[in-house]
Amino acid sequence: MKARSFLLAIAASVLLLLTSAAGIWWTMAWQSPLRQAQRPLELPRAAQFVPRQAALSLHWLMDPGRLPAYAEAVAPSKQRRAAREAVQQLRDGAFALAGLEYSDELSDWLGPEVSLALLDSGGDDGRLGWVLALSSRDPDGPRRFLQRFWQTRSLAGTDLQVSSYRGMGVISGRGALLGRDPQPLATALIDNDLLLLASGRGVLEQALDVSQLDDQHQLGDADLQRRLTELGDGVALVTASPQALGSWLGLPAELANHSDLDGLVASLGVQGADLAVDGMLRFRSPVVAAEASSTDAAAAREALLEFAGGSADALALLTNPSALLEMANDDPQAQLLGPLLRGQLQALASPALDAISARNDGPMLWEQQPQGWLVGTEAGRPGFDAVDAALSAEGLAASSLDAERGQLTVWTRLQRKRSHGQESLQAELAVALAREGRQEWWGESLDTVQQRRDDKPLQQRLQQLKALEDQQLPLPQQLALAAPLSREQLQRWRPWTLVQTVAGRSLLDQVQGLAVAVGPDPTDDTALFADQAGGGNTLRLRALLNLG
Repeated sequence: MKARSFLLAIAASVLLLLTSAAGIWWTMAWQSPLRQAQRPLELPRAAQFVPRQAALSLHWLMDPGRLPAYAEAVAPSKQRRAAREAVQQLRDGAFALAGLEYSDELSDWLGPEVSLALLDSGGDDGRLGWVLALSSRDPDGPRRFLQRFWQTRSLAGTDLQVSSYRGMGVISGRGALLGRDPQPLATALIDNDLLLLASGRGVLEQALDVSQLDDQHQLGDADLQRRLTELGDGVALVTASPQALGSWLGLPAELANHSDLDGLVASLGVQGADLAVDGMLRFRSPVVAAEASSTDAAAAREALLEFAGGSADALALLTNPSALLEMANDDPQAQLLGPLLRGQLQALASPALDAISARNDGPMLWEQQPQGWLVGTEAGRPGFDAVDAALSAEGLAASSLDAERGQLTVWTRLQRKRSHGQESLQAELAVALAREGRQEWWGESLDTVQQRRDDKPLQQRLQQLKALEDQQLPLPQQLALAAPLSREQLQRWRPWTLVQTVAGRSLLDQVQGLAVAVGPDPTDDTALFADQAGGGNTLRLRALLNLG
């Protein structure tokens, strides 16, 4: 019996150790910075203080204290220290914009949820006010912070006003923002674990008023809650009004001023070292043009991708480029992509590329290679006669050319050349056409057409596009850029400039690629069927920024 009792004691001890080890392992796995980056999107409690009509809101759902550890964990071994320091500097700089020092004032109590909202302050100057909501993991943390925060400013000569509004204590005064003169500030503590910091008493009272009415704040927005479910996982949620889409996010004025535009809802996620954005532009009526036979259109695009090749700095897959180029087209897809497409065509100044794009109502694959551009289309879209007529009007003549891998149709223009005092005529190639089955391939040079069969150099661009897909149908308008072109586009984008300002350094060297996809929302039934008049009411946007 003693031996049996001893064995039972040993077994119980082993079981206890195993259970404890499993518990420790589970706790470590759950608290891992990698695990914290994968969580379902949900509105935080602070959304109760954000009006649905806020110009811009950002709900950050990942513990700011763990951001440097995450950056270090996903960075290559030789870059881990630099990645940690860069993210730490970016985080500290973001809080410094509100006059807060993360290490000294926030690090010991700040919780995982941080929200920022830009609101109409009601002033005559049209300036926006802001409200910052900070969650707490320590019930006493916000109270200690407020005591130090206002005590420091009081000693500096700030006149404080302490009052009650809607049963909550409000403290207001003037505080110094980073690099600016003292500005109005106001704070309120909600249930000891949520701190509101605003750019003035009026803005704070506006947030407190909204919190009392379910039909006015974001937390009571059933449509917003539904869209979060469709967006899935993420570490942050962004909403933007039409005004903010133009002035803050840099969308084309035609789209930002669309009469039916309701706003943007987007998730921000991380995939290793990459940054992913999944967004929905919402409209009050079905104005997003539906695809004709979506399944067939997707198959046609896939066929073009399957037979594409060559080394491409940029790869674009477009549906109905002729509609995208129409200046009078009020489809949001055309308003978003049309200015970019017209700008690229103008920069390349190619009559052949203009003629092909403006007359193609089907799928089109466009590669920008070192040797020039390459375009793939379905046979007969655009029609040969229409393209030939347009090129003839530009002084280009069509002829046949026997090439290594079959016969080509080429359009050339005779140019006068002078060499060593002698003049001669030389045919200058504008475009070459190769027909293969149900596809036609148009190239700016013979090399682009001939090297199309080599698909290995294109794999990196194809992988970028593949990473944008989900379980639904792929979005019809897609673009993948290599590092140089990605950096060129980002440095013109205002939000990127703002992020670099906050970080206090250029971040372009870390950019290794950018991919974007746009189209009718696959989860919107009205966007999937061409016989539904008007199309859908949601334009889906996806982007993946590759960071090295």
